[in-house]
Amino acid sequence: MITRMKHLFSLFVLFGVLLVSGCRVSDVRVFTVKVPAMAAEEDVQRIRKALAPLNGVNKEQAVYDVKEHTVTVTYDSMVVAHKNIEIAIAEAGYGANGIPAIHAAAK
Repeated sequence: MITRMKHLFSLFVLFGVLLVSGCRVSDVRVFTVKVPAMAAEEDVQRIRKALAPLNGVNKEQAVYDVKEHTVTVTYDSMVVAHKNIEIAIAEAGYGANGIPAIHAAAK
């Protein structure tokens, strides 16, 4: 009887450890967005401003490459989806990975 209780207790402990270790707190990823219309520093500033309100995007590590027309961001996919990043850029007036600009960028 005691041995059986020890086994049962061990199973509960094992299950608890597996359950807790399987929970993710964050999932940091790097994502590159092709922004064909990004051609100048003003464009970079507009896109930077569009990404600012997004939680989960590391704004300090974002790389804006005007020559290659890309924005590379590090983000936590448990907080924000990559589509949210693309849509934020599109709402700022720039096509992003094939998503057309939602508003014309003010020039």
